[in-house]
Amino acid sequence: MVAIARKKSFDELYRAIRDLPEGQRGEILAPGELHVTMGRPGKKHRRAARALYVGLASRDANVGGTVWWIELEPEVRFGERLFDPDLAGWRVDRVAELPDENPIAVTPDWCCEILSPSTAADDIRVKLPIYVLSGVPFVWVVEPIGHVVQVFGAQDGKPVLITTASDEEGARLPPFDLEIDVRRLWTSPTPG
Repeated sequence: MVAIARKKSFDELYRAIRDLPEGQRGEILAPGELHVTMGRPGKKHRRAARALYVGLASRDANVGGTVWWIELEPEVRFGERLFDPDLAGWRVDRVAELPDENPIAVTPDWCCEILSPSTAADDIRVKLPIYVLSGVPFVWVVEPIGHVVQVFGAQDGKPVLITTASDEEGARLPPFDLEIDVRRLWTSPTPG
């Protein structure tokens, strides 16, 4: 007799994610399949996320800006998949008020994945194409170890590299209309 595992529904998997022990996170990278990660990101990943979040604060409606809702690690539903992008943003002119409930079912206008050794393959191989297929117009892939930010758009339903930045002091990266010192994503500020 052969046992065939039944794929679980989104709701069943989401309940399982809610029930994970502290220190574990879950995503649904493929329909019906729970992907669990243990631990939290390392220092370089955290530094890049924090610096990027602070660098975008002037645009974030959550903290006094007027153009974007910028969220750290939101749970976002893409059909039968659930991703936790490191950062995501929704234009205020399209989404007047970001929903309170999790997961957020409104497609972001921007997603950012900060690569870590343990998640880089899934971020590039799985998430990037799904973001584009789901209608996310801009996806950033930040590589703190390699000191590069890649900005992707879509062409014929596939990710296309639009631009990159590495050690520029004032890079203008779509979709944001501001200069970002990308060096701050991987260098520690000098205490003083």
